[in-house]
Amino acid sequence: MVMADKRIIEVDEYGRRLIVDSLNDKRNELIEKGVSTDHVDDVLMDVIDAPTKKDKRRSREMELER
Repeated sequence: MVMADKRIIEVDEYGRRLIVDSLNDKRNELIEKGVSTDHVDDVLMDVIDAPTKKDKRRSREMELER
């Protein structure tokens, strides 16, 4: 399998939840059709396990307030 370039996107918690719910809906559709869900499962787990990025601006503002 050839690995494609990775894409990095930033979404807030609402957007992340929307992506997870949409992928889960797609997974359920594939299960109903009896089709393999392997690729959707992989992407779903990537989204669920994606690390959070700390907002550096917020950290700097908090440091200045001290």
